[in-house]
Amino acid sequence: MNKRILALGSVLALGAALTGCGADEGAGEGDTSKLTVGTIGIGSDAAIALGIERGYFADEGLEIETSVVANPPAGIAAAQSGQLDITYTPSIPLLNGLSQGVDLQILAAADGYPDGTAELEDPSQVDDTGLFAAAGNGIETPADLEGKSVSVPARNAQLEVTIAKAILDDGGDPGTVNWMVLDPASALQSLEQGRIDAAGLVAPFSNTAADDGHTHLSAPGAEFFGDGAIGLWVASGTFAEENPEAAAGFVRAIYKANAYANENLDEAIDKSAELTQVDRAVIEAGADSYWPDEVDPADIEAVNASLVELGYLETEVELDDDLVYDAQ
Repeated sequence: MNKRILALGSVLALGAALTGCGADEGAGEGDTSKLTVGTIGIGSDAAIALGIERGYFADEGLEIETSVVANPPAGIAAAQSGQLDITYTPSIPLLNGLSQGVDLQILAAADGYPDGTAELEDPSQVDDTGLFAAAGNGIETPADLEGKSVSVPARNAQLEVTIAKAILDDGGDPGTVNWMVLDPASALQSLEQGRIDAAGLVAPFSNTAADDGHTHLSAPGAEFFGDGAIGLWVASGTFAEENPEAAAGFVRAIYKANAYANENLDEAIDKSAELTQVDRAVIEAGADSYWPDEVDPADIEAVNASLVELGYLETEVELDDDLVYDAQ
């Protein structure tokens, strides 16, 4: 099966390499529009890469140039400023951007969890994130993390939010947690040495933590989101209005690419390994990946409500009826 792997070593900073872009003006029938698309160097980029190779975008009159950005907020900023036409972001950074007045629209699903995820006995089989307590420290459930030190790659971002929800749902108070920012390699070392009580990790570091005997407390992503799209392809709020043919063509092509990746898992694994420069065996040992065929606005609304429940937003973001672009 194909896996989603965060290749931290391959994530490049957004900088001068990004050039000014935008769907080519004046492109008519038979012409090609060039779109610059921001990615963050993860294994699920395999779908868009395979779509480019198989000519799905060219069939729509689109030339796609991908640029790796430092993180989703950087991609959102680049899309807002016009440096990127389209960018990858999970729903949490999207809602954070919308809450700050950034005008964004969802074009299509980039990655997510398949139907039935919420009913899985072992959600870690589809979740490339994991919450691990240091082996032998007596922490057995997320609620045990009250007052404890927990590392995350960044504050107020996806891993912190999803872990906070796991703690709350288990009867604990996430407000008492001492959140610490550590890169995954440092987090693993700190777990081994007992300098932190628990760590939120992404694959392949979560695989290593399990192999090293640390206690798996939660698959926070799958438990937080359940079924549906998590990663999204988004653009500025005016992109589709100003470039309707390019926007609709991108949506049609990416969903063909998503379907192809789901149906050709071995090829998707190969492409993930190539893109991330992570050994194929490590990818195979990770969580099962999935590329959805739609974005359900109800899923975005559920995340919106959870961010308020957990105190990451004061009030729910008012979502426009056309937040999810209709390519029909």
